[in-house]
Amino acid sequence: MLGAMPIFRPFRKETFWRDLLVIQGGFALFGLSIALMIRANLGTSSWSVLEVALANRLSVTPGTMAIAMGFFVLGISIALREEIGWGTLANIVCIGLWIDAFLYVIPSIDDNLILQIAMLVVPIPLQGLASGLYIGVDAGAGPRDSLMLAIHRTTGLSIRVARISVEVTVVLIGWLLGGPVGFGTLVFALLIGPAVQWGFRVCKVKGH
Repeated sequence: MLGAMPIFRPFRKETFWRDLLVIQGGFALFGLSIALMIRANLGTSSWSVLEVALANRLSVTPGTMAIAMGFFVLGISIALREEIGWGTLANIVCIGLWIDAFLYVIPSIDDNLILQIAMLVVPIPLQGLASGLYIGVDAGAGPRDSLMLAIHRTTGLSIRVARISVEVTVVLIGWLLGGPVGFGTLVFALLIGPAVQWGFRVCKVKGH
């Protein structure tokens, strides 16, 4: 039982408001990237394939399902002894809310391939940068990133390989449940690992 106890990051009161501003910027970019890919209709990101599939089955919004999935993945990360913090919990709630907010204002595109491709490709580095922003605050990574970091830490795999491994597994489950798999899903699964690693370098995330 002791091995499953979470490790909490210390709360830094002196930098909280600055950290909150930066982390919310990262959450907004992340939510925007997911909403753009969903509306592009070329196949969405790996986690969104699963979350949209479950959302359709349970008649809830994708953002609501992302929040529920976040808490589930958080449990796995805690079991692997990955550190969590206030930013981890904020990630779970806020990104789901941003997803639904952007889905409300971004129309679904079906008949403009150039625009659809742009809505697929641009979110990949955008999501990598968003990950670097909110992980760089060091208030605790989001649940999905915590899982990626836990695999990186416990297996010695690079961030790139750890992220790709998680993404491929998730998209297979989502596909079996009827999620929106397409060409864009493969592109995202292959490129998100390098994009996150680039985002970590740009944001100078320590230890990665």
